[in-house]
Amino acid sequence: MTVPVHEVDLRAAAVSVAEMARLAADRLPADVRDFVDGGSGDESTQAANRAALDAVRPVPRVLGGTEEADTSGTLLRSTAGLPLAVAPMAYQRLLHPEGELAAARAARDAGAPYIISTLSSHPIEEITAVGGVCWFQLYWMRDRAVVLDLVRRAEAAGCEALVVTVDVPHMGRRLRDVRNGFSLPDDVRAANLGPAPSTAHARESGASAVATHTALAFDPAIGWDDLTWLRGQTALPLVLKGVLDPRDAARAVGIGADGVIVSNHGGRQFPAAPPSVTALTPVLDEVGGRCAVLLDSGVRTGADILRALALGADGVLCGRPVLWGLAVDGEAGVRHVLRLLDTELREALLLSGCPDLAAARDLAVVRI
Repeated sequence: MTVPVHEVDLRAAAVSVAEMARLAADRLPADVRDFVDGGSGDESTQAANRAALDAVRPVPRVLGGTEEADTSGTLLRSTAGLPLAVAPMAYQRLLHPEGELAAARAARDAGAPYIISTLSSHPIEEITAVGGVCWFQLYWMRDRAVVLDLVRRAEAAGCEALVVTVDVPHMGRRLRDVRNGFSLPDDVRAANLGPAPSTAHARESGASAVATHTALAFDPAIGWDDLTWLRGQTALPLVLKGVLDPRDAARAVGIGADGVIVSNHGGRQFPAAPPSVTALTPVLDEVGGRCAVLLDSGVRTGADILRALALGADGVLCGRPVLWGLAVDGEAGVRHVLRLLDTELREALLLSGCPDLAAARDLAVVRI
């Protein structure tokens, strides 16, 4: 029997992100749960992300002489209460009626930048009105005028960075969605792309309506020339999300990118991609401090954040755990997830002898 959400004491019911995931699984319709948790192909990249993170072992220092750890700093040019940004994720009203608004409020209170998806189910302007630090994630659309309109709206709404997702020339084949014939309900839509129903709502047996919609809307031929053009259109910090090869990181720096996010899209795109954390060090070595570098894909604990810092990353993105919190109890659920990660990071810093984030980046690391 599922306990009504308002009767759940989250502090007792979920003392880890993994426990929040189990609570969310009990509350979500099977097709929505699969849409959130599924990956592409055989989903082996998701398992590889987890195994690779577990293999990273920061070596603790002792006798640090500190009682508290400071988790504050900056990500890009934005002030952050902890080295974490909420990853861009589509259609959050699938999880809770308030969707992105609830998640953005929780991120604001945690001091975490909130990245608004092009496919958010509330418009950019409503989400930024919540307050806090917001960045905007851009999918490259077939119509360049739409791209520029989204950028101008993000600028006008006060977004502090522009994050271009570069690993989705088309959506990876996500077999759970294909089996379920997944489509959006009538009351959930890509709010930034107009009010009309889209092909994402047209259910078809043996096909993902969301994949059909993105195939029609996204431009698979996006190239470096497009990003050079975009760099000339905005003064916002420009970040490329989905970089794994150091050669691509070098090209990103060459066109004036302010950051790269090392990511395999949480295992939802190329099904044979390497774990993101294994690509992190080569990317860091290539860019040599010329731009910010963040890690995405598989982050589930405060120890994972410390792992990324110890390897040299500026911070991490956190995705699915936020959706699990949203599914369990809306804003309160997301706030609980972010509080768990903050608590775990502070403990990890103290137990590894680190008073702050700079000390964490100075830790030695072994791989097992």
